[in-house]
Parts: sequence; C-alpha cells; structure tokens
Amino acid sequence: MAAEGAGGRGRAMRYPPLSALVVSAIAAFSAVIVLAVVHSAYDDAMSRTRTLLGHNLEPTPWHPFPHDKGRPPARAALRCAPSIACLPPLSPSSSSSPPQGNKKKKQKQCPAYFAAIHRDLAPWRGQGRGVTRALLDEARRRASMRVTITGGGRRLHVDLYYACVQSRALFTVWSLLQLMRRYPGRVPDVDLMFDCMDRPAINRTEHGDGALPPPPLFRYCTTRDHFDIPFPDWSFWGWPDTNIEPWNHEFKNIRAGARATRWADRVPTAYWKGNPDVASPLREALLGCNDTALWRAEIMRQNWDDEARSGYQHSRLSAQCTHRYKIYAEGFAWSVSLKYILSCGSMALLIEPRYQDFFSRGLEPRVNYWPVAALGMCESIRDAVDWGNANPDEAERVGRRGQRLVQDLRMHAVYDYMLHLLTEYARLLIDQDHGLSPPPHAQEACEASLLCLADDKQRRFLHASKADPAPGDPCVLPPP
Repeated sequence: MAAEGAGGRGRAMRYPPLSALVVSAIAAFSAVIVLAVVHSAYDDAMSRTRTLLGHNLEPTPWHPFPHDKGRPPARAALRCAPSIACLPPLSPSSSSSPPQGNKKKKQKQCPAYFAAIHRDLAPWRGQGRGVTRALLDEARRRASMRVTITGGGRRLHVDLYYACVQSRALFTVWSLLQLMRRYPGRVPDVDLMFDCMDRPAINRTEHGDGALPPPPLFRYCTTRDHFDIPFPDWSFWGWPDTNIEPWNHEFKNIRAGARATRWADRVPTAYWKGNPDVASPLREALLGCNDTALWRAEIMRQNWDDEARSGYQHSRLSAQCTHRYKIYAEGFAWSVSLKYILSCGSMALLIEPRYQDFFSRGLEPRVNYWPVAALGMCESIRDAVDWGNANPDEAERVGRRGQRLVQDLRMHAVYDYMLHLLTEYARLLIDQDHGLSPPPHAQEACEASLLCLADDKQRRFLHASKADPAPGDPCVLPPP
C-alpha cells in the first residue's frame, strides 16, 4: 500500500494544479495581445512613414508621374528613423573654423553669374518687404517639401508634402547636408519651400504687380516670366537613375573623352542624343532634323529603360565628344544635360532656351555657345554647322570658352553659390522673433539617415559626393 500510495502521489504530481494552468493561459493570452498591439503599431508606423524616396507620399498634382513606391522597407521605419539615425554626437565637434595655413589666401571674386542671386531675391528686398510666414504658407501650395536649417547651420529638418521623381529629393537634401559639411557653422538658419519638379510655378502675371512680394519658392530653374528661385540641381551629386556620376567625377571623365579626339578630327556635323518622350514639342521637332547630308545633324533617341537593362553601355557621356557641334534642346523644362554638353569643348548649339538654371546666366551668345532658332530649326542648325566649318578656329574657340565656363563650375563653386544664396535669403526672413524652428511633423535629416535609406547604388553615389571642409572662405559676392 505504501508503494502504491507513493506511485499514486508520483502520478498526481505530473499534472499542475488548476491555478497554474489558469496563470499560464492568461500569460499566453497576454503575450498574444502584446504581439498584436506591437504588430499593429509597427504596421501603423509603416503605413504613415514618409521618406525622401517617396514612400507613402502622393506625386505632385501639378506634375504627375508613375508612382508605385508604396510602403517603405522595414529599415526606413525602424533602423533608418531619424530619431535613431540622427542622434547627436556624444561630444561636441572640433572647431568649425576653416583650417589656416601660414598665409591667408586672397579671396577670389565670384563668377559673374553669381550676381543673379541679387536679381532672384530682389522681389523680397526693400522697405516694408521680406519673406514672411504668410508668404511661406502661400508658397507651400506649390512645394514638395519644406526645409529648415537651425542650430547655427548644424541641424536640418524636412517636412515632406509630395513625392519627387526618382531620387531627386534624396539627393537634394544630401546637397544641403554637404553644404553644411563644406562650411560647418557658417550656413545660416533658414526656412524655405522647395519644389523638386521641373517647371516654374510663381509667374509674374499673377504676382508681378509689385503690391506684395510673391511667395518664395526654390527649385532647379526659372524663366524671365517667373519668380522661382534657382538652386543647384540634384545631378551635381550624381544621378544614379541614369548612371551619371557626381559632377566632379563626371566632368573629369568627359574632359578626358574630349581630349581623345582633336577638334580637327571630330565629325564635322551636329550631334544630339536624348529622350524626346518628355512632352517636349522642341525635341519632337528636332527628330525631323536627323539628316547629316541635308541638315548636318545626327539626332539619336535615348531610351533609358533599354540602357538600364544593358548596363548603360551606350550612354556614357565621355564617349559623346566625337562631333564638332553638340545640340542642347530643352525637355519638359530645363535639362541637366547642358553642363555635360558644354564639357566636351564642342561648339554648343542652344535651341532658344527659355529656362535658366543657376549657372546658365553665365552663357553669352556667340561667345561660349551658338544660338539656334526654334522656328526653322533644321535650317538654323545647318547654317551654324556651315559657319563653323568655314571658320573652324573661331568655332573651336567658342567651344573652348563654353568648356571653360563649366570647368570653373567645380563643386567648390556650386557650394559657394549655395552658401551665398542661402545667406542672402536668410537676411530677408522676418516674423522670426523667437528664432527658427522646424514644423511639428518635420523629420530631421542627417547623413546617417539618408545613407541608411538609400539602396546600394544610391549609397555609392552619396559616398562619392561627400564634401570636404573648405580650406578657406568662399568667393566674394559683390553687393547688389
């Protein structure tokens, strides 16, 4: 009996008491609830996370484009979150003053086209004028993002409104971070609206009566009929979507390609290669000039989808300096191709450009480019080529002067332009009695958050375009 009793007690001990089962069930149920809540919170964060690559953002309604970005990858909502990636350093950075040599270098004058900064900002300068909060709110209607720089030029926040084409927003914000890296502590605190699409929006017809300043809106180009403020475009830091390297590297490659073929040995016709399918009547008409015998022009269609599939074997810009004359034709608006065309040293034939970027104000007809009429375009191209072939020395000089314009447009000049533009703009900001502060929904942007968000190719371009601290002061901007 004793043995049987002991065996019975052993069997009874195999089963936990009812209270323990209840506790375990409650714990398991609670864990399920917690996991469901965490998953729901995570899913909600993913569904609301807006990124510079366009995740969870609608395209700009004034410039629709195919948009299938959807939700960001998990790292965009978690590991790449600015609140984690942009933690301040544990110790303050070293002195932000530029390194000093034995002798202070004499400051250079800025290139002549820098004077356009004063013209671009003139509508907000003067007694009783300036950039007010109300004007910024009005500019928001045509902006894709709002950018604030605070903390003495050390912190950058972005409030995203719409998605931008490809990686434009990512590289535009990167450009500002590199400006802060180039001139640490010298970039002013600013609050600005930026649109990363092509065509200007603030027209003089609507805002040009002079009674009130127009809404200030930064973008990549402007026209004589608009108040939009030109800012260096994203491609100076690289355009991975078309495999075009950061500007300093790309210019070096193009110049090497240009040196491989002497002017006298270049094909004595005009050349254009680009995408005509961008709602550009000008480029569509240019296709009709593709006749080297009749119009002295070779016009090539560029299909970027095919190029991407073939590894960009036929779109290297350094291999396109084999003709004496290169044609520049605007697309949907201005085109980033202008600086690459000028880099070849061929005589650039510009077909009545309407749009202006920040440096194209340095162009002078028959000095560093040759003007081509839009009406009678083919005949105008033929006449330009015939003149150049009859006057080869002068045609070559026009091409070399165009090349010199962009040779002087190295990244140090781009950063100087950005710094002077933002400095002059900051002086116009009013209604900032308590200092600038980012809007409540803005995300902080830093190098770590952008590099984390970028894919492998974008990350390579971002690393390749990192700025070095300036060895001295920027060029001197003459007063208005």
